[in-house]
Amino acid sequence: MAGARAIPPALDGHGPDRFLWALDKLATSMEWLQRNSRRKPVEAVDRDIPLEVSEVRVEADDVVSLRLTGEGLLPAWQPGAHLDVVLPSGRKRQYSLCGDPGDRRYYRIAVRRIADGEGGSREVHDELRPGSRIVARGPRNAFPFVTAEKYLFIAGGIGVTPILPMVRTAAARGADWRFVYTGRSRESLPFLDELAELDQERVWIRPDTEFGIPASGAELLEHAPAGAAVYCCGPVPMITGIRVDLPGSAADSLHWERFSAPPIVDGEPFTVELARTGHEVQVPADRSALEAISEVLPQVSYSCRQGFCGTCHVRVLGGAVDHRAREADDHMAICVSRSAGRVVLDL
Repeated sequence: MAGARAIPPALDGHGPDRFLWALDKLATSMEWLQRNSRRKPVEAVDRDIPLEVSEVRVEADDVVSLRLTGEGLLPAWQPGAHLDVVLPSGRKRQYSLCGDPGDRRYYRIAVRRIADGEGGSREVHDELRPGSRIVARGPRNAFPFVTAEKYLFIAGGIGVTPILPMVRTAAARGADWRFVYTGRSRESLPFLDELAELDQERVWIRPDTEFGIPASGAELLEHAPAGAAVYCCGPVPMITGIRVDLPGSAADSLHWERFSAPPIVDGEPFTVELARTGHEVQVPADRSALEAISEVLPQVSYSCRQGFCGTCHVRVLGGAVDHRAREADDHMAICVSRSAGRVVLDL
C-alpha cells in the first residue's frame, strides 16, 4: 500500500484533482456508518510463518508473482485475505493472497514495482529470488467475501490480486457473476492468461489504451446483474466513481478495498508521544500517525491502513483524539485517526 496523499491525483496525471477529493470525502461520509456497523474488526493473528520463495514469475509490466512455501501445510485462508510480509530488510508490507485457497501447499502474492515508493516493492523485484527467505504473519482478512447469488467483480490493475480468488470461488459455487478488469494497457494487467480460462462471456477486459480514457463508475457498473454484490479493488479514483454511481446501477451492495491509504483531506500537524519507548513523533499534516510512528517503531502492528480492521488500535494514555474509525474512546486507530494537538499512546 502506498503512502497517503493530501489530495488524490487527477485522472490525467497532471496535478491534484480537488473534484475527486471532494467526491471521495462525500462518498466516505455517506457510507461510513453502514460500512462500520456491519464489519467486525480483523482479529490479530500472532504467528510468524517462515517461508521460502520457490518461484518468481513475471506476470505483466513491472509485476511479478511469488510462490511461497513453508514446512508442511500452510494456515488456511479465504478469498480477500492478505499476508503481512516481513522482507529481509525488515520492511513490512501487506500483499493479498491470489492463489488457490484450497491448495495449502503454498501461498501466492503479486507485487507491482513502485519506482517512487518507499522501497518495499523494489526490494521484492530486485532482491528476492528462488531460495530467498521471508517471514509472513497472518493470513488476515479485512476484505471478507460473503455468499451471494449474484456478483460483479471489478479490478483495477494490481487490484486483481484479492479479486481473482473471489471470481474463481463464485464460479465454483455456480453463482451468477461478471468480472470487469481495467487498467492502463493489456501489458500492465497481470494474470490475463489465467482469466482466459474462465467463461469469457462473463469477463470484460477494459484497458484505457483501447478506449482512450479511464472508465467511469457508471460504465463499470453497467455489467452488474440485478441485485448483485459488487466487489472491487483498485485505485482511489476508480473506487470513488463506483461509490458515487452505485445508486443508479442494478447492483445491490458494494464491498471495496483500495490498494492505497485513504487521502488525508483536512489534516493538521500534531505530536505523538510513545510512552513505552520515550519517542516523541511529529506527524505532518499530510501524513498519518502510522506512517510517522513506523519510522521510529517499524514493528508497530497494522494491516488495512483504511481505518476499519482494528489491527492498529492503540490505547490512549493522554490527550484528545479525533476519531475517524470505529474505535473505543480510549484507543486510537493510528492509520487514520488524528489529534488536535498532542496525544500519548501506549507504545
